[in-house]
Amino acid sequence: MNTIGVCVSQITDKLKMTQSTASQYLAILLRAGLIKAERIGKYTYYKRDEEAIGKLADFLKTEI
Repeated sequence: MNTIGVCVSQITDKLKMTQSTASQYLAILLRAGLIKAERIGKYTYYKRDEEAIGKLADFLKTEI
């Protein structure tokens, strides 16, 4: 398991999408608080915010 996270190039390679598209989706997830970003050198690494995702899951369970 990668504890640092993944960079945009890893995401684009895996999902076969452009860097621009991946960056737009990551920005949405970041604004929603579902992922965290950490800048290391010239790269930004993203990883899931497990606590926020858990809270969202709990909310959906009670509301749906």
